[in-house]
Amino acid sequence: MMNKGPCLVRRDRTVLLDCGHPEFEAARERLPVFAELVKSPALYHTYRITPLSLWNAAALGASPEEITECLERFSGRGLPSGLAEEIRLLMSRYGRLALHSADEGERLLLRADSEELLNEPEVGTTAAACGYLRTGQLEMAGSAARRGMLKQELARAGYPVLDSAGYHKGEALDIRWQDGDRSFELRDYQREAAERFRAFGASGIVVLPCGAGKTLVGLAALEASKCETLILTSNATSVRQWTEELKLRTHLPPESVGEYTGERRQVRPVTVATYQMLTHRASKGDGFKHMGLLGERNWGLIVYDEVHLLPAPVFRATAEIQATLRLGLTATLVREDGREGDVFSLIGPKIYDCPWKTLEDRGWIAAVECLEIPVPMEPEVKRRYLHGTAKEKFRLASANPAKAEMTVRIIKAHEGASILVIGQYLDQLAELAAITGAPVITGKTPQQARMKLYSEFNEGVLPVLIVSKVANFAVNLPDASVAIEVSGAFGSRQEEAQRLGRVLRPKRGDNRAFFYTLVTEDSREQEFALRRRLFLTEQGYEYTVMRGFGDESGTRAEEPGGENPHSKEAFGS
Repeated sequence: MMNKGPCLVRRDRTVLLDCGHPEFEAARERLPVFAELVKSPALYHTYRITPLSLWNAAALGASPEEITECLERFSGRGLPSGLAEEIRLLMSRYGRLALHSADEGERLLLRADSEELLNEPEVGTTAAACGYLRTGQLEMAGSAARRGMLKQELARAGYPVLDSAGYHKGEALDIRWQDGDRSFELRDYQREAAERFRAFGASGIVVLPCGAGKTLVGLAALEASKCETLILTSNATSVRQWTEELKLRTHLPPESVGEYTGERRQVRPVTVATYQMLTHRASKGDGFKHMGLLGERNWGLIVYDEVHLLPAPVFRATAEIQATLRLGLTATLVREDGREGDVFSLIGPKIYDCPWKTLEDRGWIAAVECLEIPVPMEPEVKRRYLHGTAKEKFRLASANPAKAEMTVRIIKAHEGASILVIGQYLDQLAELAAITGAPVITGKTPQQARMKLYSEFNEGVLPVLIVSKVANFAVNLPDASVAIEVSGAFGSRQEEAQRLGRVLRPKRGDNRAFFYTLVTEDSREQEFALRRRLFLTEQGYEYTVMRGFGDESGTRAEEPGGENPHSKEAFGS
């Protein structure tokens, strides 16, 4: 780049970051506060500054001046004409509109900081379409039942609403931390996240890496709110983990904690349910018969675990229960459907975010070495690949039979470690199971059988466990130190982050782990692999290309340093 700094800032709000610049790491640490990473090739990373990224930055306390100063520092020269003013304008919209309670209780007031703002078509017309009518120079009034819809539509129009309408308390619940031998201390970042939730008005998103203890942040919010709570999470395994933590960490009697899954339908003062149960219906034309759980009791708090997985029907239901405290927990706000804005407007803004590498430096999560291993195609597979459709090509590359041999090599190289093999296609996983002798967990595996296999893996009885996408989320496998990704869901960034998260929990000894991704050479899978790792690249993870793994001639494209603690022969040394 011609400028002195590592960044080239463009007028269209994109930022190019020079990966070879001495200040690359410093810039990469600051940019995600207010910009989104959209491309990460070897030479330059591309970020985009969006209204949503600026609003989340504003919610975290950043100012337009701080962001402009950061861009000017890393660009090494003045910003394009008008960009600083545009950043100021977009950020200024956060908080200019606010919702307040009216005396009647069933009405809300939408207040603006100027008459001109309500006269803006994007504001006045949008609010009117949601049933809000002008009642004064700076005010519109409407039904409290349209609270979520109003916030959602105004955010889409470019004008986020600060919700100051308050929340109902819900049914009181006497909940305290457990005393005695099982007492514990929240980590500093967990305590800070819980305090931000309370200080912000008790509605928002906490972003923490997998394995960093987001569940404890949720329990801290519950303990502070002291009200009946509904916890929504991704799968039955996660439901069981939440209920176990509630019984272990709090003094709540077992009869106060319920599980609402396909196996049990318990509705209790603290109830843990899955998104799948809420959205289950007998046929496409039927209603969601379990969605009534959201109003089953006088919930004072709803915790949305893995909030990036929130399905569309739950979005709609959430829009109708905006008077209930809401806490979202996630490792990444990335959504492949592009609905991050709806998470922002209906659950709340990002109120706490701790970079993954910061927690790694503190030893709270493992240091993970990411390795991409190119795998060639056999001639027959290559022939079929060349004549296939785009979809067939991706499937052939992802399920490349040569990946099985490479998986066996990696397993042998890490003898003594707890190894997860993760994939997308059931026939591919069945083949790997036949070759390695390791058991497989898929969506068809009964819950009781899953828990038994997870337990045996955690106890060291099973050194290798093969899992489908059911293990992408909320599975507690603390000793897993090696993950081998054999196939994935096209370019899913959230999936890649969650899969790496399976090995992030702190490890005994040197606190290191390994994440291998097997990618078929000269195929469409390479394109999707680049996209999958985008979020992790933003968090500071580098993928080293390793060719000829396990061969005498095995080489790395780059040397990240350090020996494999499980085997000195792992990299062909």
